[in-house]
Amino acid sequence: MKTPLFIFFGIIFSLTTATAQEINQMDDAGKRHGIWQKTFEGTNQLRYEGQFDHGVEIGVFKFYCSECGKQPMVIKEYSGKKGLADVKYYTKKGKLVSEGKMLGKKRIGEWLYYQKRGNAVMTREFYTEGELNGVKTTYYPNGKITEELNFQNGLKEGANNYYSPEGVLLKKLQYRNDKLQGAAEYYDSNGNVSIKGQYLKGKKNGLWQYLKDGKVELEETYPKPVKRG
Repeated sequence: MKTPLFIFFGIIFSLTTATAQEINQMDDAGKRHGIWQKTFEGTNQLRYEGQFDHGVEIGVFKFYCSECGKQPMVIKEYSGKKGLADVKYYTKKGKLVSEGKMLGKKRIGEWLYYQKRGNAVMTREFYTEGELNGVKTTYYPNGKITEELNFQNGLKEGANNYYSPEGVLLKKLQYRNDKLQGAAEYYDSNGNVSIKGQYLKGKKNGLWQYLKDGKVELEETYPKPVKRG
């Protein structure tokens, strides 16, 4: 009586093992289906692992570097809309570098980047179909804002402000079509205007004033005349 049971469970075990080993398969239409794994050429180091449903990525995909060992550098978790994934980037030691959403190969929505030391946010930015859109905000390790920079369709557009670690405004600039354009003011550590002028297509233009304690000490006009001879 024991022999038939032994054979039965042996068959079940063999079938289970065979099923588990069936990776990198194609469906009848020639599309990747089921669990897939790829290694770096000539090594046992995984390059990526994940699961396909008739050519479509589903569930969790992990991507590795050639020296990563078991620590993935990128993890994509697919759910819902085709190609939509929550994405996280890591260092080789497993520290979270950045995270956000991707649709296909394009970043969308909010993306966060973290300080090299600690878990505080270093940069917050927003994407529309892979292009930066909206305010990109950078932070000091203490959480105060370093810089605010506006983007439109991947180009710098609008206000650009810089702050000291204490929150004092240091620079107030404007961009148009990815170049400095319009009024510009620079401030000292106490928040007093120290330099002011105008930019035109990325270059200083017109009258620029240099101040100290609210008084003009120097004035320059741009573009400067070309010296000849």
